[in-house]
Amino acid sequence: MSYKKFFCFTALLLFAVLLLPALNASAAKSGYYYQIKIYHFKDKEQQQLTDAYLKDQYLPTLHKMGFKDIGVFKPVGNDTTDLRTYVFIPFVSWKSMETFDANVYKTDSAAISGKNYIDAESKNPPYLRMETIVLKAFATRPFPAAPKLTADHDDRIYELRSYESPTEKYHYNKVRMFNSGETDLFDRLKFNPVFYGDVIAGSHMPNLMYLTTFNSKEDRDKHWDAFSNDPQWKDLSGRAEFQNNVSKADIIFLHPTIYSDF
Repeated sequence: MSYKKFFCFTALLLFAVLLLPALNASAAKSGYYYQIKIYHFKDKEQQQLTDAYLKDQYLPTLHKMGFKDIGVFKPVGNDTTDLRTYVFIPFVSWKSMETFDANVYKTDSAAISGKNYIDAESKNPPYLRMETIVLKAFATRPFPAAPKLTADHDDRIYELRSYESPTEKYHYNKVRMFNSGETDLFDRLKFNPVFYGDVIAGSHMPNLMYLTTFNSKEDRDKHWDAFSNDPQWKDLSGRAEFQNNVSKADIIFLHPTIYSDF
């Protein structure tokens, strides 16, 4: 190899080494997108059929596509009048979300192991309806984080919260409140948050959602007691600039399924 070629090769290699971290940093700043699918069922038979598909086909296919930290949850108690299963999927970019469903359902294995679900007849569908929520990660928390818990899946309590606001202005004010210290407080008190997201498409808007996780219901209650009595929270919630920014709060307690990634 001539000196000139060697110099060019070395320069290109050095450029690549320097460029890759910059590209990764750029992706980090742009933040993840999240999708929450909520399956509603009329009976246990539908839920079991969908469970089998999610466990044996859907999640394995997503893992092969490079997805990780996929959550599958069911409400605590799972009221038989409204049986539900929640599926949480993190996306590194909007583009990956755009092409996602088409890539999942065109795999050859889906036609075999997912046949009872995918090829279900119209008179015997695998669910009553499916709801989809799309979220953009908060600027201060651009990535999801799998929880670091010690309890078995059956004992864990996950808490999905949805905060609706009276107007868009109040909604962005509440998001700013999170980014101004509320997320830091959750971290300091070890709430094991999985994600915080601004809902950009869903049936309840304007709103934000976030998921915190605990080893047990008792563990959850202790954490929230510490939160409500923390001086940082009292200061933040007492500021005039952050008043009246939530018009409705929904709290859903969830258990992870045995096949959930976390």
